[in-house]
Amino acid sequence: MRSLNMGEAMAGKVVIVTGGSDGIGRTTAVELARNAAHVVICARRENVLAEAHAEVQAAGSVESHILDVGDASAFAGLIADVAKRHGRLDGLVNNAMAVSYKDVLDLTLDDWRHDFRVNAEAVFVGTQAAMRIMLPQGWGSIVNISSLNGLRAMPGMASYSASKAALVHFSAVAAAEAAPHGVRVNVVAPGQVMTPATRAFAAADPDRNARVSETIPMRRGGEPEEIARVIRFLLSDEASFVTGACLPVDGGKLQQLYVPA
Repeated sequence: MRSLNMGEAMAGKVVIVTGGSDGIGRTTAVELARNAAHVVICARRENVLAEAHAEVQAAGSVESHILDVGDASAFAGLIADVAKRHGRLDGLVNNAMAVSYKDVLDLTLDDWRHDFRVNAEAVFVGTQAAMRIMLPQGWGSIVNISSLNGLRAMPGMASYSASKAALVHFSAVAAAEAAPHGVRVNVVAPGQVMTPATRAFAAADPDRNARVSETIPMRRGGEPEEIARVIRFLLSDEASFVTGACLPVDGGKLQQLYVPA
């Protein structure tokens, strides 16, 4: 098999990115557009989505849609519509997320349900809708974004962690069912990533940020571009034999390769 360069591997592909207006989603959309994919981004906030659209458009081909992925009917409808209009669906990145920062005793049932609705149920809805298109066409790649919190426990993150863990195991089952049809399903589990929100949090408490960074073997948080490149790889034909994987992108944090002296 001839090796493709990354531009060839993504050229002409139609890829949907949820939560595409900010952070990892926005950076991923730019990365995909820069590599000749047609990117469909969706998010809830119209003003931020418009800014993201302009940035992605400067890199390549894009369309954007106001959407709450928690609206199952609307989300599945968007996926079906994109495939119908373009005659194909090559990729889906389930990136939209919700997080409730509360201890277990302070967490409400509504908090729990909200995090699961966005982090787990929407991933199910999107993956199912995409598989209905991809399995008959015989190809496609779905990348679901979890977190190290879905693999390890952290106080104050019960509903977020549980929903992200559910995403990981659901994706493994979807991968097993889709593989015979030429469709791949993988998970990316980022560690600390220096998105605009994370940078603002770090700036508010530099000492805490330094302590957190010191616990990461690479002694720093990741950049959104470093996550986006991994997502791009998993979507591309370069990853044609990769499915059912959960890939931590965390500077070595999950395995604790480094212990500060």
